[in-house]
Amino acid sequence: MLEPDVVPAPRRERKKRQTRDALIAAALDLFEAKGYEHTAVHEITDAVDVSERTFFRYFASKEDLALSFIQEGAQLVRERLAARPPEEAPLDAMRAAVRESVAELTARSPVLQAEPTYLRIVKLIDSTPVLLAAQLRLTHDEDDGVVRALAKREGVDPATDLRPRILAAAFGALVFLATREWRTGGAHDVEAMLAQLDTYAAQLGPALAGHWDRPAG
Repeated sequence: MLEPDVVPAPRRERKKRQTRDALIAAALDLFEAKGYEHTAVHEITDAVDVSERTFFRYFASKEDLALSFIQEGAQLVRERLAARPPEEAPLDAMRAAVRESVAELTARSPVLQAEPTYLRIVKLIDSTPVLLAAQLRLTHDEDDGVVRALAKREGVDPATDLRPRILAAAFGALVFLATREWRTGGAHDVEAMLAQLDTYAAQLGPALAGHWDRPAG
């Protein structure tokens, strides 16, 4: 299990997080039962017994709610990447940053500690064209932050050095492949997802380094 060193939040912050998580949990139930497009904001708030005004304190829209963990996780990855030891290789730093961000995110939000929740979010996005397009836009926008963080820690100029952008793009592809295999596999906990990512990341170097042990002749 992931065991992040997270300082308990003040009571007010915990209550706000509980309300936010309750809205997300209710929305996921409704999206699965009725479909994303056919679920209204007032139905989500009715399920939690809060006002629509309360909903909009936490989320700008249904789309914002559905992608909230993706967006929050991307921000944490940038922060954790910037804080990784400077002697760590870029790919190793990326892997560690993702693991740390997932640990912190699940610690912040008990709703994510239920094993199927990540999977439900991934399936919702994959099955909803408007959310899939929004996720692609979000990923594209967040890539620039990752590129800058990689370039800064390696002391290079991303305008002239292509390596930060290449690694960010390659790592994004690894995350996609690992998530796809994870959601169709047998184990659906967060640790299994990270294990799939580690497996793919470990093969990035060998995949790019010459031939792949092909038979002679």
